[in-house]
Amino acid sequence: MVLYFSSTADPAAVIYMGKDKFENEDLIKHGWPEDVWFHVDKLSSAHVYLRLAKGQSWDSILPALVMDLAQLCKANSIEGNKKDDITIIYTPWSNLLKRGDMATGQVSFKNPRTVKRIHVPARDNAIVNRLNKTKREVFPDLALARMDRDKEESRVKKNAMRKIVQEERQVQEERKKQKEESDYGKVFENARKARGWKPNKVSED
Repeated sequence: MVLYFSSTADPAAVIYMGKDKFENEDLIKHGWPEDVWFHVDKLSSAHVYLRLAKGQSWDSILPALVMDLAQLCKANSIEGNKKDDITIIYTPWSNLLKRGDMATGQVSFKNPRTVKRIHVPARDNAIVNRLNKTKREVFPDLALARMDRDKEESRVKKNAMRKIVQEERQVQEERKKQKEESDYGKVFENARKARGWKPNKVSED
């Protein structure tokens, strides 16, 4: 089961997390390139994900939205929820590193420099309560969803490439046409010169 939440950020954001560490494994395995992973630093907590819109950069996430996810992480950490002044770390899903010798739900990072941190001074009940009111329990086929996402991306890329090829072909055909017209004009001009043809002069009486 995956828990989904809705933020009031504009544009609307999709937030989700696994119910336990075993579901976290599936989320790690079948995440999307558009996903950003959030977690309480150095403490056990839920793995909370933000799914960005196509073309949106994780560097441009609104501060209010980052705080929504940070508060959700804190609220879903047994130890972190009791503490003030904690740190939430977040990074793109693609930067997560999962090795076979790691414990269930444990991850590291391919590039530690591609990790951001946000300080959370205390629990904000207003944010947590607002998000919890939107909570939905869903039983998605994560592998199938990722497969469908990749197929759609491939279809869009193929259509874009097809359009580029078509436009290039049209440009080439236009250039060929212009060259043929230019060559035909030269042939006609050379033929006239070879025959000694000169434009008729208009007599002025």
